[in-house]
Amino acid sequence: MRGLALGYFICYIPFAALTKALSSGLLPGMDVRVGGLVLLPAAALGVLLGAVLFLTVNGWWRYIGLRQLGGRARRFPSRTMIAAGVFMALIIGTTVLNFTFAGVSILFMLLMMRAGTLSLAPIVDLARRRSIRVYSWVALAFSLIAIAVALGAVDAYVLTFGALLSLGAYFAGYIGRFEIMSRVAKTGDRQIDRRYFAEEQITAAVTLVALCAVFAGVGVGAEMQALREGFTGFLVTPEAGLALAIGLFYAALYVFGTLIYLDPREYTWAVPVNRCASVFAVLLASYGLTWLTGIEAPAPPVLVGTGFVLLAVAGLSYPQLRDLLRPTGPTTPPRRLVLFVCGGNTGRSPIAAALTRAELAGWDPRAAEGLSATSAGVGVKSPGAPMAPEAVAALREQGAAHHPHGAQPLTRELCERAAVIYCMTEAQREAVVSLAPGAAKRTFRLDPDADLPEPDYGSPDAWHRFAVRVRDLVRRRLAELPTAHFAPSAG
Repeated sequence: MRGLALGYFICYIPFAALTKALSSGLLPGMDVRVGGLVLLPAAALGVLLGAVLFLTVNGWWRYIGLRQLGGRARRFPSRTMIAAGVFMALIIGTTVLNFTFAGVSILFMLLMMRAGTLSLAPIVDLARRRSIRVYSWVALAFSLIAIAVALGAVDAYVLTFGALLSLGAYFAGYIGRFEIMSRVAKTGDRQIDRRYFAEEQITAAVTLVALCAVFAGVGVGAEMQALREGFTGFLVTPEAGLALAIGLFYAALYVFGTLIYLDPREYTWAVPVNRCASVFAVLLASYGLTWLTGIEAPAPPVLVGTGFVLLAVAGLSYPQLRDLLRPTGPTTPPRRLVLFVCGGNTGRSPIAAALTRAELAGWDPRAAEGLSATSAGVGVKSPGAPMAPEAVAALREQGAAHHPHGAQPLTRELCERAAVIYCMTEAQREAVVSLAPGAAKRTFRLDPDADLPEPDYGSPDAWHRFAVRVRDLVRRRLAELPTAHFAPSAG
């Protein structure tokens, strides 16, 4: 997490400074400022380019789900993730615009953005029944005090109607994004969280470019004309390359920031980590611009607010400081992953993993901390294939959340990460042991007395009976875990 926060901090400095400098005409050789809506199309293209590069270099295209399109299976985001991408596009676009308004500093606008997201964090956590630790509440309190103190500088700035409208759209984007992320991600399951990441990232990037293009095509009013200028005359100017760089920096911010949010811990913990990194970054960017261009430095109340941000960081660091100060020093973290294995990974094992996550949600937060469940198949023919409709229906009947799923083949690395591996049949258990001999003592049939054959497709009753049986087996197996299988990882 510290590495993600550092990466976010490093990328935010040039993003904020370059956006403000370009939009204010502060760069050498610039005679006029570039309006936010003029530079937005080029920045949107930069975000799209950055998203494509990241997904390609890391091979994360494979996490995007397979859908039947035109009679063929193609990788395409689900409807839920398209909605998440639209909300994220709103966040990206307004974040860029918020740093371009004249008469207001980038640090002040950043603190206004942070006020909304910091307040949303505990609301979303409580709505999703996610436990909030004391030190997260403390960090949140200090963060909000920092915002309140910074508001004392409001007389020094000019907040236009456009700026207020942009801030409102920014908050709306986060409300929608957090609601969807809470339902379909933050599970601790790498497969699920990476699918969310990949589908949201590419959808948001494409949506932002498409929205800018649509409004530019309409071209009614000064705002839409500005977007049209961004797609036409501005793209052939030297400044267009800088606007493209702004988008590339934001694409990097998306990577670090989203991975922070996808941490399975509560939003009240994750949001201040993200927000504090950006506050420090924009503070440095503000003084850098003051030193280089002579623009006015941030108002004193804004600086006082950063002191409370430091206290928030100290609160968030409590778990790490506690571990370092223990006499015995930090210990090797235990394995905390429960892995379920079947054949094609579209029915039986995804049901078992989903029911396990539902059970863990009812545990004491301290006992369930870090625990996660995932699934894989020994005979996956179509990696990324969604869960079978019969399996989805069976989960709904059990009241278990259905997260986005893509079939993944079983690997040695996955076996080595697992604390315990439960297979549907004895043949699958033998396949696991053959692939990863070191996991033999941690690999079992989910039902120790019999195989769990695949129910008949097209028979909802058969899948319902299977889910009921698996839920009972999962409860029995989870009761064994604290003392029987969770041991320090050898890796």
